[in-house]
Amino acid sequence: MRIIFFGTPQFASTILHYLIDQKVEVMAVVTRPDKPRGRSGKPAYSPVKELALSKNLPIYQPHKASSEAFAAFLRTLDADFFIVAAYAEILKQNILDIPRFGCLNVHGSILPKYRGAAPVQRAIMAGEKQTGVTIMKLALEMDAGDILAIRKTEITPDMTAGELMEILADQGKVALFEVMRDIKQGTITPIKQNPSLATFAKKIKPEDAEVNWTLSAETLHNLIRGVTPNPGAWCWVEIKGEKKRLLLKKTLLYPTSGLPGDILSQSPTELIVGCGEGSLRLLEIQLEGKKSLPVDVFLRGISLEKIRFLVQ
Repeated sequence: MRIIFFGTPQFASTILHYLIDQKVEVMAVVTRPDKPRGRSGKPAYSPVKELALSKNLPIYQPHKASSEAFAAFLRTLDADFFIVAAYAEILKQNILDIPRFGCLNVHGSILPKYRGAAPVQRAIMAGEKQTGVTIMKLALEMDAGDILAIRKTEITPDMTAGELMEILADQGKVALFEVMRDIKQGTITPIKQNPSLATFAKKIKPEDAEVNWTLSAETLHNLIRGVTPNPGAWCWVEIKGEKKRLLLKKTLLYPTSGLPGDILSQSPTELIVGCGEGSLRLLEIQLEGKKSLPVDVFLRGISLEKIRFLVQ
């Protein structure tokens, strides 16, 4: 099977690596342009680009993959499939029409629920107990193509989006390969989506990840794990009289109650914060610009009297 692979983050890299191991012929890898990161501002390679470089695969990083010039080039590669996994650009019809057996997408939800840019994060934030990965045929309308396979998985109470994405990538890579094989053999029956059941998972902005302590502990716990590792949940704190941004990496629901933002723990190794309903025990936190630390390590040099959580 000859493919062109479109993808960018680790989720996509896991899938591409599996296809390479299965001896799929990768004619080209298309990933998003490098972006400057960190204080240095140096361009950073995506996980998919890193993998492609390690495997000596041809790499292309167009600003618009659906440009007619790039589409004309893709036609010359004579691919059986285009595979799309978290590429972060909606491909137009001139691209969808090129491959012999069509364009396949690996999407991190049980479609038609959670169409859109952040299905894994939004499912956790909504408190869902189950999700999955869908292999579908790409259509011009976002995430509305025919369903070719679904694999389901449970969402455990403390699972983060990063952890769930790893599970879905592992399930999706196998399902994708099976679908490609079945399409070539003519043994698969596509299933139309019911648009009346569709829900949408819009992209998460940094401001969406701010912790509002007046909300319930369960709501905040779901938010924190849903945006971990990216973009990361955060709140404002006052430490030794200075206002700073604190990133919340890992939390646990706690049965005690108190006023929103109040520190309920009296232990120098434990940090429990009151919410609108219930409380959260903070396990791993990070002051902006500093290293992420377990709470007991973070508290070694700071007494609880010097910390105040700000309620906006």
